[in-house]
This record gives sequence, C-alpha cells and structure tokens, in this order.
Amino acid sequence: MMYEHLVVFKFNEQYTSETGEHLVQTLMALKNSIPGIVELTAGVNKTEETENIHGYTLGLRVTFRDQEALRKYGPHPAHQHFVGLLEGIIENVVVVDYPIY
Repeated sequence: MMYEHLVVFKFNEQYTSETGEHLVQTLMALKNSIPGIVELTAGVNKTEETENIHGYTLGLRVTFRDQEALRKYGPHPAHQHFVGLLEGIIENVVVVDYPIY
C-alpha cells in the first residue's frame, strides 16, 4: 500500500526567498536520490487564503511505494542533507503520513 507524506515548514526571520528556492530545489532532487519515491512535489506557499497561512511558507508532498520506503527515507543521507539545511532557520514543522487507499 502506498503512503503519502505531507510536510509544511515554518521558518524564522533568517529565512529568505532565495533560501526557499534553494530548499525547493534540494527537495525536488530527492526524487532521484532516494529509492521508493513514486512522486514528489514541493513549493513555496502562494495561497490566497492568507488568514490560513499561520507562518507556514513551504510545502512538501511525497508519495512512497509503501510504508517501508517511507521509513527508510528519514535516515537516508540525501534527506539528512536537507534536514541540515534547516538548521538555524526552522521554527516549526507539521508532518502528516497516511496510507493511500
């Protein structure tokens, strides 16, 4: 059964639009670096529902072939490289993982 991995990121005042674009490019590269990813999209939040942003400026959606692929994603060196890029700029993150029926 495939799994969906949704993440939204909230950054502190150290975050810039250039940082956001670099983070998106790094996330997009994960699709070709980590086995088990079926589909991956990422982008800077452009919603017109400004009252619902709550400071979250970047989104990620990854579809994995199964739960085991999702489990291996976290410790994978390419993912850990991305996590390292968040150091000093991340304020909060929300993660939702669920099986796709």
